[in-house]
Amino acid sequence: MTVPKLLLTGAAGALGKVLRESLKPDCRVMRLSDKAAMAPARENEEVVECDLADKKAVDELVRGCDAIVHLGGVSVEKSFEEVLDGNIRGVFHIYEGARRHGCKRVVFASSNHAIGFHKQGEMLDANSLRRPDGYYGLSKSYGEDLSRFYFDRYGIETACLRIGSSFPEPKDRRMLITWLSYGDLTRLVRACLTVPKLGHTILYGASANRDKWWDNSLASHVGFEPQDSSEPFRAKVEALPPLAPDDPAAIYQGGAFVKAGPFESS
Repeated sequence: MTVPKLLLTGAAGALGKVLRESLKPDCRVMRLSDKAAMAPARENEEVVECDLADKKAVDELVRGCDAIVHLGGVSVEKSFEEVLDGNIRGVFHIYEGARRHGCKRVVFASSNHAIGFHKQGEMLDANSLRRPDGYYGLSKSYGEDLSRFYFDRYGIETACLRIGSSFPEPKDRRMLITWLSYGDLTRLVRACLTVPKLGHTILYGASANRDKWWDNSLASHVGFEPQDSSEPFRAKVEALPPLAPDDPAAIYQGGAFVKAGPFESS
């Protein structure tokens, strides 16, 4: 299945840059958006600077698109005020645009931080209680609820990807479990774009790592099969000093996000 026109938000970010390249075979035209500067458009690309907090601009951004990969917004823990525009208003504007223009499939970059206050070692699936670990995680939890509402009322299918730690390689012991390679990120997004019937699905984004906290069996219909593993990096990571056992980052699945802040409201 090839998407005639795919919208990729957050295209200036690290994962956006990866998917800009790797999703080329999956669409005829890719519309790339961010409020930060992006590389100029190449063949079969459209580059549109857009602030997700601007509802009218987002409405025009979505016009004519057949599917959306929504990575845009704040990607780290910040104050509520900083998270509000990009992650809460922004995801609402994306779905309103999809509703207005008949776009019926969204791949939404949720996060493991929507469940970050579960203890490390707990096995979670799509039905596990959400336990956000900060304002960022709260915004992703909101996005999951919003997408469910737009599926139930308007039939817009969504994959909520609870992405773990997607970097070139894992940086610490926690990431040996939560790591998602760039190759597996692409395989995950591609599966969500191409499966004939997506519905409203929650998937955890992790590679085929030795140790696991997340179970994707309730999303087996998507057909995501990770092929990479953090195991080649184990010796390098385990040579680093471990965290103290009572450090919250060593206790909860969200890692350091559970202790970020506090942030002062303006």
